[in-house]
Amino acid sequence: MSGPMTYLCVPIFVTDDLAAAKAAMARAAEGGADLVELRIDSLSSAEALAPLLKDSPLPVIVTCRPTWEGGHSDLGDAQRWQLLQQAAQLGASYIDVELKSWRQEPPAPRDRRAGLILSAHDFSGRPEKLYNLLSELSQSSADVHKIVWTARTIRDNLEALELLRTRQKPMIAFCMGEAGLVSRVLCRKFGGFLSFASLESGAGTAPGQVTLATMKSLYRWDRIGPGTRVYGVVAQPVAHSMSPAVHNAAFEATHHDGVYLPFLVEGSYESFKAFMESFLHFAGLDLSGLSITLPHKQNALRYLREKGAEVEDLCARIGAVNTIAIQRSGEQISLRGFNTDYAAILDCITGGLGISRRQLANLRVAVIGAGGTGRTAVAALAHCGASVMVYNRTPQRAAALAEEFSQRPGQVVALPLADLGSAECDVYVNATSVGMHPKVDQSPFGDKPPALGPGTLVFDTVYNPMQTRLLQQARQAGARTVGGVEMFVHQAAAQFEAWCSLPAPVDVMRQVIQQQLG
Repeated sequence: MSGPMTYLCVPIFVTDDLAAAKAAMARAAEGGADLVELRIDSLSSAEALAPLLKDSPLPVIVTCRPTWEGGHSDLGDAQRWQLLQQAAQLGASYIDVELKSWRQEPPAPRDRRAGLILSAHDFSGRPEKLYNLLSELSQSSADVHKIVWTARTIRDNLEALELLRTRQKPMIAFCMGEAGLVSRVLCRKFGGFLSFASLESGAGTAPGQVTLATMKSLYRWDRIGPGTRVYGVVAQPVAHSMSPAVHNAAFEATHHDGVYLPFLVEGSYESFKAFMESFLHFAGLDLSGLSITLPHKQNALRYLREKGAEVEDLCARIGAVNTIAIQRSGEQISLRGFNTDYAAILDCITGGLGISRRQLANLRVAVIGAGGTGRTAVAALAHCGASVMVYNRTPQRAAALAEEFSQRPGQVVALPLADLGSAECDVYVNATSVGMHPKVDQSPFGDKPPALGPGTLVFDTVYNPMQTRLLQQARQAGARTVGGVEMFVHQAAAQFEAWCSLPAPVDVMRQVIQQQLG
């Protein structure tokens, strides 16, 4: 093995079923892996490895991890060292030894037919003496250094990437856990020796390890290089977000050199600010655009105001930012905040009815819900002159929203949710989570929808499932319908175009969402 690339390695547990291990190695090669790591924690002799190493389709790392460092082996240091030495003699490309074991002085000379990886893991958090560990590794005779720990916050990733950026020898450095995905992917951008990916979901050897297919396809592993721009969605929780799939597919379709990641940031303003300050200014990261969702839309607006950044007037009116564009000129960074949900809501309604925005002033619109999406819908429709009726479970919240946006220039009134069935509106907008998976049998209309017909549009911002009960009720009554997928596509396309200055591949983005939702 040679060259300054970052390898993608699939770990495989070796048991008595050697045929299964051999098949897994073949699947790893077919899936595009560069290496396999054979975990021989359950073996007491390395002889069984002979056929695996002889016929391996890929270079092999052999590891026998003790229980005290996240593995399953109960063998002593001397026995495990002997196993690894046998693996080197049988043809392993690398053997991986824990730094703690190496400190005890191996009982036999090292077989140099295999490279040596010295590793240190901390499953509880950042090692207390991280840089002492790094110094100790640097003074060793190891060919590759490995330092891995569980991320306490998203910012731990930057410290792992800094280790790679300033490395003196080939190095493996990333964070475990959900928040650590950033460093698992971006270690390729910063020249790490390798990253790990499992063959299938749930088969990983460490927390936060994603599948080989996910790394290769979703995160476009083979496209990542030093110049790759970084984008992402800031949220808590974030694992469920479809935005990485949508935007990475858009980057692929337009040949844009970017990767879009999930950024798990705790909900407080202090956590959001710390994330922004550290990620914006980290050398070589090239953070270029962010999607902002719950619970950070208000935090983003506050942060941008504090920084004196450009903020779209409508964001101030709505009180939320869902997109940040980042421009760089040398060391100068300029930020711009805006809200693509606003335009997406209007586009879904006008597209569904085949009218212009100017014609919205002639319509009566029922907005169900007074939360973030409801607030955006009311602001957008009132701005266009529509007559808006706000229906919400909490009357006081609906009344406050109506008072805030009435006569801007459209009139906004709050009405009891119990009166929704007798409403006579041209458009109904569901801005609540009612009907969202898994409670797919629910509808904001309940069992008594208002009078609907061919001239009525029902717009459900819920996109999972694609066909909600509300939309089914509307179609049965002959009304026109627009689902949440269209809103997702419109707002994501606007984000893409703001970041990349390219036309968004709307059809690709829509197809990805539909595939994700099954």
